[in-house]
Amino acid sequence: MPRARRLQPAAEWTEIASTAADWKAADPALLATMLGQLHLIRAFEETVLELAGEGLVHGPAHSSIGQEGGAVGSIAGLRSADGVNGSHRGHHQFLAKALTHVTKGRLSPAELVTPEVAEVLRRTLAEILGLAQGYCAGRGGSMHLQWLEAGALGTNAIVGGGVPMAAGNAWAQKHAGRLLHRGDAPPAPPDMDLTVTYFGDGAVNIGSVLETMNLAAAWELPLAFFIENNGYAVSTTVGEATGEPRLSARGTGFGIPSYQVDGMDPLAVHLVMEAAARRMRSGEGPVVIEALVYRFFHQNGPFPGSAFGYRTREEEAAWRARDPLDRVAAEMSRLGLIGEEGIKSVRDQAREAMREAAAALVEPDPAAGGTGGPHGASPRGGTAHKPGARRIRPGLWPDPAFVDVGIRGDAAELAGARTAEEATFGGEASRGKFIDAVWRVMDRRMTADERIVVLGEDVHKLNGGTNGATKGLAGKFPGRVLGTPISENAFAGLGGGLALDGRFRPVVEFMYPDFLWVAADQVFNQIGKARHMFGGKNPVPLVLRTKVALGSGYGSQHLMDPAGIFATSPGWRVMAPSTPFDYIGMMNAALALDDPVLVIEHVDLYPSEGDIPAGDLDYLIPFGTAAVRRPGRDVTVLAYLSMVEQARIAIERTGIDAELIDLRFLDRASLDWETVGASIRKTNAVLIVEQGSLGTSYGGWLADEVQRRFFDWLDQPVQRVTGGEASPSISRVLERAAIARADEVAAGLERVRAGFGAGYQGGGSR
Repeated sequence: MPRARRLQPAAEWTEIASTAADWKAADPALLATMLGQLHLIRAFEETVLELAGEGLVHGPAHSSIGQEGGAVGSIAGLRSADGVNGSHRGHHQFLAKALTHVTKGRLSPAELVTPEVAEVLRRTLAEILGLAQGYCAGRGGSMHLQWLEAGALGTNAIVGGGVPMAAGNAWAQKHAGRLLHRGDAPPAPPDMDLTVTYFGDGAVNIGSVLETMNLAAAWELPLAFFIENNGYAVSTTVGEATGEPRLSARGTGFGIPSYQVDGMDPLAVHLVMEAAARRMRSGEGPVVIEALVYRFFHQNGPFPGSAFGYRTREEEAAWRARDPLDRVAAEMSRLGLIGEEGIKSVRDQAREAMREAAAALVEPDPAAGGTGGPHGASPRGGTAHKPGARRIRPGLWPDPAFVDVGIRGDAAELAGARTAEEATFGGEASRGKFIDAVWRVMDRRMTADERIVVLGEDVHKLNGGTNGATKGLAGKFPGRVLGTPISENAFAGLGGGLALDGRFRPVVEFMYPDFLWVAADQVFNQIGKARHMFGGKNPVPLVLRTKVALGSGYGSQHLMDPAGIFATSPGWRVMAPSTPFDYIGMMNAALALDDPVLVIEHVDLYPSEGDIPAGDLDYLIPFGTAAVRRPGRDVTVLAYLSMVEQARIAIERTGIDAELIDLRFLDRASLDWETVGASIRKTNAVLIVEQGSLGTSYGGWLADEVQRRFFDWLDQPVQRVTGGEASPSISRVLERAAIARADEVAAGLERVRAGFGAGYQGGGSR
């Protein structure tokens, strides 16, 4: 028989419960504050359900009724500078953080509702109703609540989606001292701010959550993973979803100290968070807290789960008997801190505050049996109103013209920057490789701006990562070049959280663009949408670098051109430099912008040579400008990256007098339509050239835009050169057949020539 020895987890795993002595020792002001917050949140949620029942909440109303104890207990002792984020069921977390912020953590049962408290209730309700007065100008609604001033980083509709973003905030909390003391302070101050990320039992099995636990543990981040285990993901029980229903066990697998606590006991939760906060603030790394809670209603709306058959009335009654509001009131009464009249007063004040908040936003519907929604439309789709029906006050709706405002910034931060173009540059320059321009400009920017942090797989080793793009940076900038685990979801989201925090400017590297699909939630749902979704005000300064490797033999899952995907996704700016000079100026622009920017490189360009200014790496390429690489009159050729050179070769081969335009800036907001339009009005024909697969093509979007903008100037349909439908294969022959190079561009030019007819002499027909 083999010898067996039971292994123990490296990190402690503890169940915490409060005792009578704990309640007696608790600060009466803390208990009063928790009681007040619990009742304010409960009254708020009851009002939301009431308005939802009247059809005045557009979209879901994920009530937190029953779960308030976990949020109040864990947040009551936090600072305003501590960050929290949460999930779709996050009203209670947002309110607890906002109320703690405006009251400095103290509420009086005798005077519960101050003007500041009333404003928090009114603005939060306005947001849930989709009104301009909300914290996110009505764009966030019930599931996307953010108030950065209060440390409320944003709730999230994607299950587990906000967890990596919280890690970014926690990294900033840990390392902010370096900025404050210009690099002289230790990276872990003895009393640092912390971050708490809230999620439910459904999110515990999501990859982004588990990846982030690993990353937070490896980097010892001050991050609390707070699991609200209410037993159900919609109607699926925890027991059905996982083999280990004690969800705090997840932490032990990553070496994270973990706690389980009764979430219906706010004091017990508070005591756990106090212990956890001491660890995090002293630099000991993350914790996991599992609070056992219960939502009294269904996933969405005013009915209990038993109405849908997945819970029994007996189970619901047993949990309702453990209501956290009643628990705190009973303990305070037992200690002689409050009486029945005092408890009733707290309840009445909270309800009256919500009646007033609602009255400021809704009114009796004057159109009995008619319509009364925004701009004359009924909020219930035109159905007849019942007697006593209410409507949203019409003047509170956002202006429809606001719909696209804040998708990205206006680039005003680039105003006044020194610009340069290679064609007119008069300074000293020397020939150098494209890859040298990549690491040189990053070296220069990191020297000048200590906020810049580089992260990605292997960027800290191999003398500059897998291609030399970060050469020399790890040794020169210790602690600012972060080699990550293989976990694109986690480290991309961490970069997004860093950007949203605002104290650092992250540069995230994806070794290959195909890996963005692994991190698609963080890249598109989180980073790309964050500015607009939360009201359009808060910048998201992040640079995502990646390389196109078409032709390198890496096969179907490494050879994607991401331009088309990003150009059709809101929020991102996209840059594609084709020369070393342009790379320097465009990376400088990317790092100065307050928007997320994708900078695409190409492996074919890395060994290519071009001019690199000597001692001048601070200029910007004029933002949003294309470059005419070759003037011509026969056809306008639009290209980017390595296909600029391939197109030049094809033009010389065919003898067609084509105007070759290097687009450089590819996203909708940045593309240089003035240069493109001037060329089309001259040539009356367009050939769009790209190398990658047809299905993810950038040219499909671009052709549509060109034809709608310049239809009257086109003498033939826009022609395109792309790769094939299939992703490139490993076989050298099949890979070459799948991608475009000069031969395919030459064939495209011949199609344009044929489209003008046999008598075509060039120069267009206008």
